[in-house]
Amino acid sequence: MDEQTRPTTVPDQISTLGLQAGRIRAELESSKIKLPKNTVEDLVHLETTLAHISEKIEAFQREHNNLLALADVGQVVNSSLELDEVLTIVMDNIVRLTKAERGFLMLRDEKGEMAIRMARNWEMESINSSELTVSRSVVGRVIESGESIITTNAQEDQRFVGQESIVAFNLRSILCVPLKVKSDLIGVIYADNRIRAGIFAESERNLLVAFANQAAVAIENARLFSSLKHTLEEVTQLKNMMDNIFASITSGVITADIQNQITLTNRAAENILGYASSDIVGHSLNETLASISTELGPHLVEVRETDKAIADLEISHHSPTRGYVDWRFNLSPLKDAGQKTQGIAIVLDDLTERKKLEAQRRLFERMVSPAVIEQLDPNSLQLGGKRTNITALFADIRGFTTFSENQEPEQLVKILNRYLAAMADAVLAQEGTIDKFMGDAIMAWFNAPIPQPDHTLRAVKTALTIRDSVENLYKELPP
Repeated sequence: MDEQTRPTTVPDQISTLGLQAGRIRAELESSKIKLPKNTVEDLVHLETTLAHISEKIEAFQREHNNLLALADVGQVVNSSLELDEVLTIVMDNIVRLTKAERGFLMLRDEKGEMAIRMARNWEMESINSSELTVSRSVVGRVIESGESIITTNAQEDQRFVGQESIVAFNLRSILCVPLKVKSDLIGVIYADNRIRAGIFAESERNLLVAFANQAAVAIENARLFSSLKHTLEEVTQLKNMMDNIFASITSGVITADIQNQITLTNRAAENILGYASSDIVGHSLNETLASISTELGPHLVEVRETDKAIADLEISHHSPTRGYVDWRFNLSPLKDAGQKTQGIAIVLDDLTERKKLEAQRRLFERMVSPAVIEQLDPNSLQLGGKRTNITALFADIRGFTTFSENQEPEQLVKILNRYLAAMADAVLAQEGTIDKFMGDAIMAWFNAPIPQPDHTLRAVKTALTIRDSVENLYKELPP
């Protein structure tokens, strides 16, 4: 035997020995040589034994190769957490290991029904939708029993006689095993061959069952990863939306935990407090709001202890950079999903400018009749004003200088305020506009900013009312 024809594997070598033993036996039987007793029988036994040993070694070799392949597949399957990639790897290796024509992987959908998630053929390609045909009866039995099923020829298998899917699709060799994670069936692996019968044996079933156990864990991990990734994306979107909402809110929003440590602030709160979020998050409320901690602190304690909100709490204080400011607080418990208080939420509004405007409006209302104010149209105002005829009124109290010399300052101010209030009421009653107060005198005009055709008459009526009011007040004063 030359080097090229010499067997290289142990099974081949044993098989060659068996063939040689058979040839020796045949030659001895045909020869006339007298042989020792049982020589031919021993050669027959040797030939049979060698064939049996060769089969055993081949079986062990296949099992060894399957174990090596299973180990390699286990590494490959667990090399990714992307679900579609894992499913593709699983199915390609199933088809390769079992030598199936087609392989299908089914997983439970959101409704709990089995649905095909991946289908691959022996060429490692996806199967088109027209060929997605499997034996539903075989799959159903595996789902019900949780045990694997193998049939070498489904057309002749008594378990599936009359099954329409097997007959209609001409299915022959079928191997189907469950996918389980902690005894929970999450899907099935289905492999078949529509041409050849008998391609699956117990070794293929054992191999596929072992592989399915690894694949099930890998698939479940990939599904959990996919779910976690999707949840993280949703949380990120919600966080971005909440950040945008917080940024657009004109009121300041501050949240603090149960230890009064600030956990969140929005842009409006930064502007009102004069601190960047990074400078105050993690610091205590008392430290950040030190200038009003005496006024605010008891209310924070009340919210935590009573678990009730406090609304419209106004605090005025002096700011080193802005002077006196007016803030309004709305305090409420900050609860988690289980309605357990985890801290406090503060909505902060800066009322400083609003109160300044309100004070200016009140002053304006003291100088201009409310009826005139209601008729003013800001859109019709002209820069630089406009020229018009007016009636001016000037009035003071006769002898007030001499009178004031005999009064205490405090008493004099009270009397003067009563006089000026009466004069102002008289002007505003005729819808006039007060220009100024000068000591005990008042100056006002009519016919502006609202046209008044009878402005002269209004001025006269005002003067008469002032005279009468001063006389009445004079009677009430002590001599």
